Amino acid sequence: MSRFFKGSDSESDSSDDSEEFTIQRPAVTTKVFQLSDDEEETRRVVRSEKDKRYEELLNIIKSLKNKKKIKDMSNVLSDFESLCKAFDKAKKVVEKEGIPRFYIRTLSELEEFVSECWEDREGRKKMNKTNAKSLTTLRQKLKKYSKDFEKELEEYKENPDDTEDELDAADGEASEESDEEEQAAANSFFQKEKPAKPVKTYDDDDSEGWTNSESDSESDEDAPDDYTNMAAYFLKDKTTDDKKEKKQKKLRSVKQQVVKDVDEGDDEGGWEEVTGKGGAPMVVEKPKMFAKDTEVNHEAVVKKLLEIIAARGKKGTDRQEQIELLKELYSIAEANNLGYAMSVKIGFNIIAAIYDYNPNIATCMRSEMWELCLKNVEMLLSQLKEHQDITVGANILEDSENLETAPFRVRGCILTVVERLCEEYTKMLQACDAHSTEYVERLRDDVKVCSIVDALLAYLDGRATSEEICRVYLRKVESVYYKMSGCSEAEMDKLCQYIYTKDSTDRLRTRAILCHIYHHALHDRWFQARDLMLMSHLQDTIQHSDVPTQILYNRTMVQLGLCSFRQGMTKDAHNALVDIQSGGRAKELLAQGLLLQRQHERTPEQEKIEKRRLLPYHMHINLELLECVYLVSAMLMEIPYMAAHEMDARRRMISKNFHHVLRMSERQTLTGPPESMREHIVAASKAMKTGDWKACKNFIINEKMNSKVWDLFQNKDAVRDMIVCKIQEESLRTYLFTYSSVYDTLSLVTLAEMFELDVYKVHSVISKMIINEELMASLDEPTQTVIMHRTEPTRLQALALQLSEKVGTLVENNERILEIKQGNFFFTKNPNQQNRDQSGGYQQNQQNWSKYKQQNQTGNRRPNRNQQQQRAY
Repeated sequence: MSRFFKGSDSESDSSDDSEEFTIQRPAVTTKVFQLSDDEEETRRVVRSEKDKRYEELLNIIKSLKNKKKIKDMSNVLSDFESLCKAFDKAKKVVEKEGIPRFYIRTLSELEEFVSECWEDREGRKKMNKTNAKSLTTLRQKLKKYSKDFEKELEEYKENPDDTEDELDAADGEASEESDEEEQAAANSFFQKEKPAKPVKTYDDDDSEGWTNSESDSESDEDAPDDYTNMAAYFLKDKTTDDKKEKKQKKLRSVKQQVVKDVDEGDDEGGWEEVTGKGGAPMVVEKPKMFAKDTEVNHEAVVKKLLEIIAARGKKGTDRQEQIELLKELYSIAEANNLGYAMSVKIGFNIIAAIYDYNPNIATCMRSEMWELCLKNVEMLLSQLKEHQDITVGANILEDSENLETAPFRVRGCILTVVERLCEEYTKMLQACDAHSTEYVERLRDDVKVCSIVDALLAYLDGRATSEEICRVYLRKVESVYYKMSGCSEAEMDKLCQYIYTKDSTDRLRTRAILCHIYHHALHDRWFQARDLMLMSHLQDTIQHSDVPTQILYNRTMVQLGLCSFRQGMTKDAHNALVDIQSGGRAKELLAQGLLLQRQHERTPEQEKIEKRRLLPYHMHINLELLECVYLVSAMLMEIPYMAAHEMDARRRMISKNFHHVLRMSERQTLTGPPESMREHIVAASKAMKTGDWKACKNFIINEKMNSKVWDLFQNKDAVRDMIVCKIQEESLRTYLFTYSSVYDTLSLVTLAEMFELDVYKVHSVISKMIINEELMASLDEPTQTVIMHRTEPTRLQALALQLSEKVGTLVENNERILEIKQGNFFFTKNPNQQNRDQSGGYQQNQQNWSKYKQQNQTGNRRPNRNQQQQRAY
């Protein structure tokens, strides 16, 4: 019988009716399984607020860990924000219990994770835009959030968790409690009162009685005695699994501690990391450059050098290994005293191998490679300057090299090496985030690069050809032309004048001129910069230059406009900036960023090329400052012109961009107080129209505008004073243009008091207006008054002139239409004269047309427009 039916009623096959069986039935007759919902006993667990809050934090942390493993930055950012919100909810618990250690540990691990991802530049480049943007946002938010936990994080980093992960332990305890509750609930659900075992009696003579065999008893040892609790018997016992998991976690923590001790090292030599068989340490030996008995001389080293260089560029070549081999060969040459010429030759090859380390030209080299490159270039230059008997050049063939005896000859171009170094430095700055500390740290290398250029200039002076000296001079100029204290005026003149006279290519000369003009304008030498720009005639030929030179031209024109504005020449400033600002593409024209193109999209190759042209952030010109200078210059020119030609229907626009800003402001239904830079200038323009110069000044110069624009100038106080003076003068001109028809005479003293100007300044402004025939008036010196002349038409007369012009235009159009119709009539054949000869009809038409033209020329002449205007006036 099966063990599942032990103790049940048996159906005997014997035919003996004398066998008596007495079976005791259980007294309790309750049902075995009670599956009714009404009878099910549910167990309700009441948890504290601490348990609830901590469980919520642990669940978010577990999800955060999973997202970190797959580097899903967008979800890591969302989990971090959820974690911060959950921690804010648990503030009451935290105030009582203190900040939980697992929370501090999570923040510390997240900081390490973010720093590792941020330092991995290659990994960042492979990220999509969403993950890259999420990583930047996460880095900023985490840095700001961790400031509140600086003390706790420092304490944790000093004494981190050594053995068991507290987070896993807390999670394990929570899961263990839940598993015990589930087991207890299952037992209480399925377990009922245990019935009595059945008792069986039979006769002694019976040999085939109903008994359990030994095999049945042996097989039923594991079976439960109570068959009413079978569900509990078949349920999985989770406590044993939890114990196994705990043991495995402990083993993992011990292994992690061992690995940590191995990494940290022991002063007593306790731990040692081994990778060989049987616990024996694996000793990795570097391949030997030369055999044991080989004599290390010049020939052997050159041969080995050629062997290493032969693998350059081949598929499967380890570039890092090549650099290490060349460095080892360099040390061998130094150890065997093979001379500094051999060291220079190997140094050239080391630098070339470093440049070849990154196969992609569009990307920059790694930071450690950059440091190594700087170190080797400085070392190479110092060797060349120290030993004057070494001649290097790209024109020296390898067969004609002399490495053993003086004078030494080595193949290599130090100028090309330094030029490539400057290009790599530019790419390093382009790859950095402009608002990060990494950019600031990388910008410190600018001093080293400039010192290398200076050392190269000193070395090549008197050695190289005029073409090479022009190249190194231009490299020096391009490294300092945008700096306030990078180079003096005399030194800049010397470098540029040499390029002007000795250069045989137009490109170097053009770039030198533009850099020279930029340097003059930056230091407020307006007249020198303007004269050099006009004499060069670059405006006519710049469109034929390459794109980087055109970008430099745009930057130079912008700097020229800013210089003229600082000098108070607003008209020249507007003329210099109008081409850059009119199209709304100043950011792209100055190579400070890319704009979205509506007409067509860029291909990936075009986008890479344009990104490669972008300038580093420290060379940028503030675009908001540029736009503000342009709009203020346009306002000081446009508002008086609009007041002077208010009734002129054919007046021209000086600045289309300024008029566009005014129209956009007029379209607004509700105009509030100005907030942006454009709104401030629009409000100032409206105040200037009415002659209210004080309101105009308050809109242009205030705390908000000072912080955004005017404080960015070097001489900010002088610039503000100049703007105030210009506003007063142009407001005076606008007032005279607007209200001159109302006055017969005006007192100069009264005007000076209204606009807070000197009487001499008012006299000067009005005199210029009279000389330029902008104001029909005369000055009376004894009385210091302005006498208005009534030669200008009144408003009614101006409207009549406009009407006469429109009527004259209409008459001209009608006459043109009539002439066209009459011409068609003379060329049309009369249908009644179809039998006439074709040639005779054509001649008759020609005669009629000539008569019509003569009549129009003699008798139908109408008066010209000027005569009509005089009659109407």
